[in-house]
Amino acid sequence: MMPNRDSLLAEMGITPRWRLRNEEPVGELSQGDAVATPSPVESSPDLGTQWLVLAKQVADCRACVLCKQRTQAVLGVGDRNPDWLFVGEGPGAEEDVKGEPFVGQAGKLLDAMLAAIELRRGEKVYIANAVKCRPPGNRTPGSDELAACHPFLEKQIELLRPRIIVVLGRPAAATVLGGDRAISALRGHRHEYRGIPVVVTYHPAYLLRNLPDKAKAWEDLLFARRILAEEPGRERQIP
Repeated sequence: MMPNRDSLLAEMGITPRWRLRNEEPVGELSQGDAVATPSPVESSPDLGTQWLVLAKQVADCRACVLCKQRTQAVLGVGDRNPDWLFVGEGPGAEEDVKGEPFVGQAGKLLDAMLAAIELRRGEKVYIANAVKCRPPGNRTPGSDELAACHPFLEKQIELLRPRIIVVLGRPAAATVLGGDRAISALRGHRHEYRGIPVVVTYHPAYLLRNLPDKAKAWEDLLFARRILAEEPGRERQIP
């Protein structure tokens, strides 16, 4: 049974009391899926095969300096037939070790944010990052690094065909929408990526450092949910 709304909002920090979720994430991909030269990803009639090709290309990528210090590349995790796609910045230290995005403190906050709108990791939700390798010291990815990984994210979106994309933070917004606009200028507006609605909000790591903006992130999630409610369903082949 899902927790009640008050407790979930409390976990997001919308009420005076703040707690992090301690639950283990659900719906993890296999080791092969989580790890892997941006060259055009070859087409295949079988989605499962295309995912295997993409995972290997990500694992083998040497297109930028981020490959030199990584433990492994981190492709993404979640439901491959999602309604929601969340795109973050890049793997952190724990993600680099475990091969899954958002498993540290920011990941726990993201899980709380999902639960607040009655979502769960791995259930109609896929989570990815703009870059697939950890930037040293968890620094912001450079424009060349974002560009090197862009074909991988493009292919993920093509395979996933989500009904809505929520971008978390400025690097993810720059990757998905282009340009380099501030989050404050992008929030509260419906954007599009190849016909898919896009909503921009703050990265959970930023929210951990800037507690008052959690209420704004809550508004963004509600905005995204309203947009999704207005979107027609879409047919797709399930791998």
